[in-house]
Amino acid sequence: MKIMFCGAAREVTGSAHLITLNDGFRILLDCGLYQGRSEKWKAFNYSWYFPPEELDVLVLSHAHIDHSGRIPRLVKEGFSGPVHCTHATRSLCAIMLLDSAKIQESDTAYYNKRHKEQEWRDPLYTDLDAQNALKLFVGHGYETWFSIHPDVDVLYRDAGHILGSASVTLRIRENGRTFHFGFTGDVGRPNRPILQDPLPMPEVEYLICESTYGDQEHEQAPQEIEHFMQVIEHTCVNKRGKLIIPAFSVGRTQEIVYILDQLESAGRLPDIPVYVDSPLAVNATTIFGAHPECFDAELTAYLHTDRDPFGFNRLKYIRDVEESKALNNSTEPCIIISSSGMMNAGRVKHHLFNNIDKAENTVLIVGYCSPETPGGFLRAGAQAIKLFGEWKTVRADIAIMDSFSAHGDRKELLDFIQNQKAGLKKLFLVHGDYETQQAFSKYLHAAGFKDIVIPELAQEFDLG
Repeated sequence: MKIMFCGAAREVTGSAHLITLNDGFRILLDCGLYQGRSEKWKAFNYSWYFPPEELDVLVLSHAHIDHSGRIPRLVKEGFSGPVHCTHATRSLCAIMLLDSAKIQESDTAYYNKRHKEQEWRDPLYTDLDAQNALKLFVGHGYETWFSIHPDVDVLYRDAGHILGSASVTLRIRENGRTFHFGFTGDVGRPNRPILQDPLPMPEVEYLICESTYGDQEHEQAPQEIEHFMQVIEHTCVNKRGKLIIPAFSVGRTQEIVYILDQLESAGRLPDIPVYVDSPLAVNATTIFGAHPECFDAELTAYLHTDRDPFGFNRLKYIRDVEESKALNNSTEPCIIISSSGMMNAGRVKHHLFNNIDKAENTVLIVGYCSPETPGGFLRAGAQAIKLFGEWKTVRADIAIMDSFSAHGDRKELLDFIQNQKAGLKKLFLVHGDYETQQAFSKYLHAAGFKDIVIPELAQEFDLG
């Protein structure tokens, strides 16, 4: 059996890992989109390290675009096998891939309009490609083994990252022996709002583990809530400005809204309007309500006192583009939650364009941003950023709260894989910046893990 790392190798985005069995059967774990503007990665989303038509099956860990976003392109170029995922992941992908297709078409049209005399570009995929891909999705529940090959079974277990996220365990029978191969997917944080805590995987011999925050530890509650309140009061009460929160439409937005709902119920939220300006987030929030099987005990109990944990009187969900534009002309203190989290697409770019140069405002970054995105530049302390072809001076406050991240920190990741130490033959670190992975590798070595590998892109390993 062989494993090739076809994405998220010494990078955080573009998750894709190819397993080839001795009989030639090919399993792809995730098929994610690279999200960033680096010239080095410019062609990544358009190329493959394997012929798509020769791939037999795709096993998807969760719906985030950096894990699912190239599936329509894969299907467009010849893949016709099943796409296995959890039921909630299937529901989310039904809206997220169509939204991604819209972005691909829009971005391409914008590029072609600005570069009429240069090479014409086609979108990575279209709405029709996304619809064709969604026909291949097959949903499964947690904790139930299902077969993808006469000698391969799969188990999904709740990873607590976003709705429907799962770790993947493969039970493989080859050459008269049975062994287990694991993929953590993205690992969530314990004791976070809404979702159940991540559950440790069954013991495996080979494990692919994410490492996004492998070099740090997050702020814990209740310090997080107090920090959040300080940012709100400083911006909206003291400075009378706008608090702009770029947040992924799935997961991060719902968690922030839920926390604001609790603050409102407790009488702590200042008398200001809150806007969720993202059609995708509106649709995703509806899907959250349709999958209570993923809720933790705290949210289940909260539902007895508040039937709508994602809504309160001063909260407004915005779909209409004219209402979104009106927010940019308004001078009222408010909170605006808008996608995308990395600030490289979506309505949040317009909110940044109109507000980043005003000192009374604050941009609150609540998760990882690729270095080559506007969010990455702001995290690094940029004094100016380029938006829609125009340089904007950064006068707004830039606040960072990584504790809102849906990724576990180094200690939480260690706790998640601690049960693997005894029987693990090889541990592969993916989905992390290289420097972070090196630090995490040292951390794991100190904790007793051995044979840790940080694979390069397209590197292949024979697992015997």
